[in-house]
Amino acid sequence: MLPSSGLPMLILATLLLIGPLVVRGQNDTEPIVLEGKCLVVCDSTPSSEPAGNALGMSVRSGTGRVAFSATRQTNHEPTDMSNRTMIIYFDQILVNVGSHFDQESSIFLAPRRGVYSFNFHVVKAYNRQTIQVSLMLNGWPMISAFAGDQDVTREAATNAGLVIMERGDKAYLKLERGNLMGGWKYSTFSGFLVFPL
Repeated sequence: MLPSSGLPMLILATLLLIGPLVVRGQNDTEPIVLEGKCLVVCDSTPSSEPAGNALGMSVRSGTGRVAFSATRQTNHEPTDMSNRTMIIYFDQILVNVGSHFDQESSIFLAPRRGVYSFNFHVVKAYNRQTIQVSLMLNGWPMISAFAGDQDVTREAATNAGLVIMERGDKAYLKLERGNLMGGWKYSTFSGFLVFPL
């Protein structure tokens, strides 16, 4: 006979063994995440257990996918708006899962706190100029890249990185130096939520 405190653990173990659920456990101290439309997170060392929850179990939606990718569709000169703000505009959306990238402003708005991955590839189309591009988070540069070979007609400023964003934070690309002219379909800006915090 099992003690009453061990019964819920036995029931959970039985469900995990017989159900068609995918289980990934990284080690004994991290939560076990069951994948699907609903994620069940079991904390093996809960600091405080909600009333009526003997397992320290929480349930959250698994439908919060966030990803975007955009490109410059036309080989256009900078607009008056981009000359004032120096924001690099992307006029064709390839992917916008969750609709958190605004095409008109070319700004990504974080829907939740988490770790986000960003990458960018911005082409300068004329030689004898240097461009510097920064990934901006709420107006502050997080990562930068430059393209400055004077003898190369087409060269890309490219970089990638992970950043922690809070809900409502804004990420966008800013031209810190030089003139962005051209770059038809060769300039891209992409990002996605790696995992929520």
